[in-house]
Amino acid sequence: MTGGSTEGGGGRSRRERLRADTVEEIKRAALSLIVERGAANLRFTDIARSMGMTPPALYRYFADRDELLTALVADSYDSLSDALTATRETVPPGDLNGRFVGACMAYRSWAQRNPERFALIFGSPVPGYAAPPEGPTVAAGRRAMEHMVELVADTAERGRLGSPLVPDAAEALMLAWATVHGFVTLESHGHFRTLDQHARDRLFAVQAGVAARTAGLSPAVDQW
Repeated sequence: MTGGSTEGGGGRSRRERLRADTVEEIKRAALSLIVERGAANLRFTDIARSMGMTPPALYRYFADRDELLTALVADSYDSLSDALTATRETVPPGDLNGRFVGACMAYRSWAQRNPERFALIFGSPVPGYAAPPEGPTVAAGRRAMEHMVELVADTAERGRLGSPLVPDAAEALMLAWATVHGFVTLESHGHFRTLDQHARDRLFAVQAGVAARTAGLSPAVDQW
């Protein structure tokens, strides 16, 4: 008998399930080390030590540090996209402004819950690492960033999109995202620590409204 049992594994063999579990454990260990030391200091030796493995054993799962980082970046984008999708589905389809502002809120909440993932995909470049020009990071990143594009496109198709603050629609959308991202980045680095949580929440609500107005949407008055 060959191939191993596939019982209870959705068609995968026991060996395949064990491998997948180990891959996920390696990723979790790597993220923990990134929180402690930063992505630039991520080393297979430290990951292996934290897992009770030998460094050569990790090479059975990832060719090198860069392949592991690529997997982590793709996972982080997917996590962000899933958060945006989940929030989007809680707002009625006809509430286009609410969906846009909700996406902004979800973006911030995700960054607060996943500081290590936020830093990994939006922080300083990791020395010596470059994501593949085509591959999982590109596809996952595009999927995450297309949420605002789809929301604005849906608004335009319904004839409810106003004039953006920047004439070029693509540039206006980029500026809207930068408006939200800038706030979240400053907050993640502790630059608003002199403000209490309520004040930060109010400021971000205004910022989300500014982003919506920039893209051509008109948020409700109580969102300003």
